[in-house]
Amino acid sequence: MRDHQRGDRSVDGNLPLELNAFVGRSAELGALERVLGTARLVTVTGAGGVGKSRIAARAAVRCAPCDGVWRVELAPVRDPEFVDYAVVEALGLTDHTTRLPRETLRAHLAERQLLLVLDGFEHLVEACAALVCELLRQVPGLRVLAVGRRPLGLAGERVFPLAPLSEDEAVELLLSRAAEQGPAVADGPEVREVCRRLDGIPLAIELAAGRLRSLSPERLLERLDDRFRLLTGGGRDALPRHRTLRTAIGWSHELCAPQERLLWSRLSVFAGQFELEAVEYVCSGHGLEADDVLDVLTELLAQSVLAREETPAGVRYRMLDTVRAYGADWLEAAGDAARLRRRHRDWYLGLATWCELDWFSPRQNEVAARVEAELPNLRCALEHCLAEPDAAYLGQYLAGSLWFYWAGCGRLSEGRHWLEQVVQLDSGHERSRLKALWVLGYVAILQGDRVPALAALQECREEAERSDDPTAVAYAEHRTGCLALVTDDMARAETLLRSALERYQDIGELNSNVLMGQVELAMARAFQGDLPDAVRLCEDVRRVCEDHGERWTRAYALYVLAYAAWADGDPARARALLTDCLAGAHSFHDLLGSVLAVELLALVTAVQGDAAEAAVLQGAAARMWPSVGLPLFGSAYYNAPHELCEAMARERLGDERYEEGLAEGARLVREAAVSRALERPPAAAASPRGPVRHATAGVTMHEPAASRAQKGGETAG
Repeated sequence: MRDHQRGDRSVDGNLPLELNAFVGRSAELGALERVLGTARLVTVTGAGGVGKSRIAARAAVRCAPCDGVWRVELAPVRDPEFVDYAVVEALGLTDHTTRLPRETLRAHLAERQLLLVLDGFEHLVEACAALVCELLRQVPGLRVLAVGRRPLGLAGERVFPLAPLSEDEAVELLLSRAAEQGPAVADGPEVREVCRRLDGIPLAIELAAGRLRSLSPERLLERLDDRFRLLTGGGRDALPRHRTLRTAIGWSHELCAPQERLLWSRLSVFAGQFELEAVEYVCSGHGLEADDVLDVLTELLAQSVLAREETPAGVRYRMLDTVRAYGADWLEAAGDAARLRRRHRDWYLGLATWCELDWFSPRQNEVAARVEAELPNLRCALEHCLAEPDAAYLGQYLAGSLWFYWAGCGRLSEGRHWLEQVVQLDSGHERSRLKALWVLGYVAILQGDRVPALAALQECREEAERSDDPTAVAYAEHRTGCLALVTDDMARAETLLRSALERYQDIGELNSNVLMGQVELAMARAFQGDLPDAVRLCEDVRRVCEDHGERWTRAYALYVLAYAAWADGDPARARALLTDCLAGAHSFHDLLGSVLAVELLALVTAVQGDAAEAAVLQGAAARMWPSVGLPLFGSAYYNAPHELCEAMARERLGDERYEEGLAEGARLVREAAVSRALERPPAAAASPRGPVRHATAGVTMHEPAASRAQKGGETAG
């Protein structure tokens, strides 16, 4: 689980709104702050575009509790099942276990004081209400600020209806936004009439301000009057401001050139942020040339139909949900929605293919950031594949191609969700399903869920042999060897891993997975006492990784090399290797690699004479394991260094001081624990070089401290 200390982000770092551009609303803001001070659940309601999100963000910043404010944008979430995942994602959490996302949330929030802002939930009311009800009941330090067009309907909910702006505030907003567009506009009768006609709704006013760069207030007022008569919609019982908002958006739509209206409607197939290249592919053709897309998109930006955002993945664009919904209606009416959704799906299939190939390159960090940014759109593509029988094999291909993200970037739970769905589909394309099966097995192994892992891998192996698919056979055999490794059947692990590596060589396969198989073989050799062979294997992996700029598998190779250095009596070298390993794993949010490094670093710290710090690191690792899975895989071999460290620390500190160190480490959030492990040197002088003798711990390096798994071989298949 990726935890954050107070101060890791600024309070509004999770609130991507232009708080410094806040105009008016001083009375409402004060009232909302007072309500937030007395109620645990407050819901800001109002028409679309009335400014709910902006005032909620401002109030949240002013009322921030000690553990901060976290905003969850729910507008791009279409499936109620993904409400919990969206909250987990917004909190920056990763979880490698089989726990449901809600259990992860309860565990993370249990002792925290924070404010959770749920923005744009109106299409997911039931799912959000169930989540909020449970979290508020079980997490006493949590407060929730919900933002939507209707209340959640929960007991104790304080509803804060937000009215449109006053005339003076509306004028101030119009002039401010117009000035940002370039033209100098002064307060006057025509400006005030525009604001009155737009009923003081901020979104409508901002859309109108976008037109002031090409129209005078007088001409703006004339055209607005025409469009109102033309486009007034909704039933007789609809609130006037609801009709006005749709009219304002419709009016802005009508004032767009034909190509701008066309692009507006086609952009509605995207979820969350999107990039220019995706727009050029998905939205071009049938009346809009690819070379013209940038110019048309620039006009939509100028008219406030789109927003431009700077992100770690580069410049991206976003469309307000209300504006997107309007465009979607036009796309459906044009009969072009199905074609655009297919093009959207195909683009993200291509993106996933490129990212999988580019994972084995110096661009791993870029790939990780790219997939993270594109996750809402990738989810949409997966949903489309699941909904279309003819596209089932594409869903299997897409879920399988993202193996590196599920396994390497802390997304095991979501990956398993998709993989379990796609492998149930009868796609008629065996190769895509076989890949999804071995990836499912791999994910389940990392979660510590051995029986489903074995079932998926056995099915993959049998079907691959039947269909004569040597690649799938190699991957199924590799991952079954990995399962044998973590269940302490070292002889079987070595046999399977060597065979898989030979198969990879025969078919010319070389990537992060293949190198990881070599690292796993090295670990099996190390556990069986052949340290020179383990070092040889991992030095080879290290060299290949550095030749290709690969950093994820390299971190695991460094872990094995550090294990060998410790066992060979060179704790200084082991520490240097482990800090490099931990920095690499942490950069990808790889919880397993991080916690393994912290565990071994605790032992090295004890060997170097700082037993107190070793206890702290063990406590920090103990806090991390519940979010990873079964501590140290339940493996006696992996557990041996942990038990040795504990024995050394208890002997030097005594039980009371050792337990105090554990408690101190358990209070460290993950970011703090990693920083401490990377930055803090041992307090005492390093021990002399030479092979380590472990008589005080009652274990030897080549034998696990605990009894071996009784059914290791059977479990591993």
